[in-house]
Amino acid sequence: MSDYFDELAALLRDRGVPAERVASTIEELAGHVAESGADPEEEFGPVAAFADSLGGDTGAAGDDGTAGDGRAASAGESWSWTADIFADERRLNEFGEQGWEVDRVDRRGMFVSHRDSERPQRWEYRRETVWPEGRSAVTERLAPDGWEPCGTWFLYEYFKRPGAASVGPAAEIGSPPPAPGGRLFFSARFLLILVAFVLLTVVAGWVVVGFIGSAGSGDDGAGFAAGVAVGVAVVGGAAAALWSLARRDR
Repeated sequence: MSDYFDELAALLRDRGVPAERVASTIEELAGHVAESGADPEEEFGPVAAFADSLGGDTGAAGDDGTAGDGRAASAGESWSWTADIFADERRLNEFGEQGWEVDRVDRRGMFVSHRDSERPQRWEYRRETVWPEGRSAVTERLAPDGWEPCGTWFLYEYFKRPGAASVGPAAEIGSPPPAPGGRLFFSARFLLILVAFVLLTVVAGWVVVGFIGSAGSGDDGAGFAAGVAVGVAVVGGAAAALWSLARRDR
């Protein structure tokens, strides 16, 4: 793995990419490969061709300072964004309809995307839950329908295909809308879970503090026992609600 990135760094320097940008690009790409477990050459292609796509005037980093695909700067707009697991697939297809193509998912969970400025076209996306050892099997199963992997986040594998695969020439966009203004797209369900998690933490802390206070004061513990019972009921109910919501991730 290190040989690939050492050669890539040397090729980028030969192409005039500033040393600081080379370092940040290599760090980002190496982090991505370390998290995904992919082989660098399988993930990015032959090192010389990949260096060509990243080097020169196109720049080697996205607009958020992370390493990009290289096509973003040269072919049009670039944009990085993220969404929670309840909204990601819907948002991917929403932005895909606007011409945004995801190049990869970076180590922060951001969808690093670009849109062709000359001939933007629609993109379609889907998400699959896979274990690392089953990733290649899922990729092979979806490939005949035009799906190709475009990012990995824990056990989630994201796939894309050009809209032309399903709608033909109608996939080309005449006048794409402006780039969305935000970068974070969280659903109401995710925010509800976040609030519930905070409440669970507060209740758990309250139970612990009550236990310490009761033990220190020599209290008979009756009041504390009642508090624990209430706390357990609240935590149990909230945990059940969280589990129910988390299971409905589609």
